[in-house]
Amino acid sequence: MKKINYVTLLIFILSSEIIGSLGSLATIPNIPVWYVGLVKPPLTPPNWLFGPVWTTLFAFMGIAAYLVWQKGFSKKPVKKALTWFGIQFTFNILWSFLFFGMRSPVAGLLCIGALWISIAYTIQYFLKIHKTAGFLLIPYLLWVTIATYLNAGIVLLNT
Repeated sequence: MKKINYVTLLIFILSSEIIGSLGSLATIPNIPVWYVGLVKPPLTPPNWLFGPVWTTLFAFMGIAAYLVWQKGFSKKPVKKALTWFGIQFTFNILWSFLFFGMRSPVAGLLCIGALWISIAYTIQYFLKIHKTAGFLLIPYLLWVTIATYLNAGIVLLNT
C-alpha cells in the first residue's frame, strides 16, 4: 500500500471543488429569476441543501480520483478509469449550463441521463482499481438519481 501524499490529495480535492463549482456560474444567477418560478415535483429538497451536498460530493470525487491515480497513471486501467471520471465530470458541469444557463430542462434531462450512465461506468472502473474509490462515488450516483427525478419532474410539470 502506497503512503498517502497529503499535498497531492489536497490538490485533487481542491481541483474537484473548483472545477465542480464552475456549474454554479450558470446556476446561482438563475435560481431567483427563473428556477424559483418553476413547478417542482414532490420531495424537492430545499435550495439550501444543494450547496453542502455538492461540496461533500466533490470532495468525495477528489478523494476517489486520487486513490485511483495513486495506483499508477501510466497503467492502462487507471487511465481508462480516470478518462471516465473526466467524462462524467464534463457532463456534470455541462448539465448546469444546459438546465440553468440555457434554461432548458429538456436539454438538462438528456445530459443528466448521460451523466448518470458515465458515473455508473466510472464506479465500475474505479471499483476494479480501488474499492474505496468506487464506494466513494456511490453517494454521487444516488444524488444524481434524485436530481434526475427532479429534472424529469420539472420537464413534465412545466411543459
